[in-house]
Amino acid sequence: MKRMIIFCMLFFYSIVVLTAASPRAVKYKQMQRTIRDLETIVKDKDAELLHTPENPVEGCLYTAVTCFKKEIEKLQPVSNQENTMFTKAIRRVRNFTYKDPGKHCESTCESYEKKTPKEFLKNFANLMQ
Repeated sequence: MKRMIIFCMLFFYSIVVLTAASPRAVKYKQMQRTIRDLETIVKDKDAELLHTPENPVEGCLYTAVTCFKKEIEKLQPVSNQENTMFTKAIRRVRNFTYKDPGKHCESTCESYEKKTPKEFLKNFANLMQ
């Protein structure tokens, strides 16, 4: 009987471990949620256009993420009422880390086309998927 209980407990714990999401996946989901929050409170009209990486090649992902993090500093909230939520979201993006693969990418942030803040955030969310 004891063996059966121990076996059932081990089986249950193995299922729990296998179905748990990886920390990396959770981190990317949180970043996507933050970007969606920013889309609703960012100023889009009369705003500065931002360099927006689109479809970066595998070796240039680090450069693209770094570009997004640099350009996101230029975003502005629609109104002062959303300023605290906006500041927290920007801080979360700024603290996001992406491992540098050590490969050198030929494209720079300035080589990407400039787009509106809403398009910029949509492309950033796509990159996080």
